Amino acid sequence: MPNIIVVSRHLRSPWTLRLDGRGRCAMAAAALAGLVLSVGALGWGVGQWVSADGLAPLHADLAASRSAVETAREQAQRDVNALAVRIGELQAQANRLNALGERLTTLGQLPDGEFDFRERPGMGGPENPDGRPADLSASLASVEAKFAHAEKQLDVLGALLEGQELAEASRPSRAPAPGYISSGFGVRADPFTGGRDHHMGVDFDAEIGDPVKAAADGIVSFAGVKTGYGNTVVVDHGDGYQTLYAHNQRNLVRVGDVVRAGQQLAKVGSTGRSTGAHLHFEVHVNGRPVNPTAYLERIRG
Repeated sequence: MPNIIVVSRHLRSPWTLRLDGRGRCAMAAAALAGLVLSVGALGWGVGQWVSADGLAPLHADLAASRSAVETAREQAQRDVNALAVRIGELQAQANRLNALGERLTTLGQLPDGEFDFRERPGMGGPENPDGRPADLSASLASVEAKFAHAEKQLDVLGALLEGQELAEASRPSRAPAPGYISSGFGVRADPFTGGRDHHMGVDFDAEIGDPVKAAADGIVSFAGVKTGYGNTVVVDHGDGYQTLYAHNQRNLVRVGDVVRAGQQLAKVGSTGRSTGAHLHFEVHVNGRPVNPTAYLERIRG
């Protein structure tokens, strides 16, 4: 017959429980019932913990993580959009620089491609010693600053070249009539009296009706008859320069007309104090006549 012996320091002697058949069944039943109750209580407690606040911190952490991921994704998209905008602005600046470069190449008569920003220049240098990648935002800002500086420099250079081109276009530099120079600038014998005379221009030997052309760009400041000159045209070229075309058969322009170098102003004649068909041509700088041969592109003699 099985016995249960309980030993304790609080008992003077071991306590013995003798089990017979009925006792063993009762004990087993009681143990089974206790086990079932324990498992049920544990399950109920776990269910209450889960259904109440047990998983709330985990849910909160998961929600926070999802929110952080979404925020990071939105920020990354904003950064990409901003980067695309900045790259577009840089491309626009590069296109403007290319246009400026082409204009400067033409104005300055430079070799083709001198200001071509579409070609990637050669680059090099030692590897970054700390191994860290360059800050993309800082790199773009640096490129933008360099583009802006280059654009300002090219604008200034373009303005200078354009100013130089305009100035050159307004300087008398073309023969105003066909034929050769029959009488030069300075002291000469007067063709009517034979006395000493100062000739304030040059005479081009030409035929009646030959074209009289502007020696440079300018604005017609006089078109009419001058004493001794006959039919006369005066063109103001700016910066103190004027040219005079006299003894014309007929004037073809009026005061205020804008004329270009080589444009016909009149027809060769022999009006005024003249011995025959020719063009009398003068150049004035700040109101004083100067020798035209210093400005003419080609002299026939």
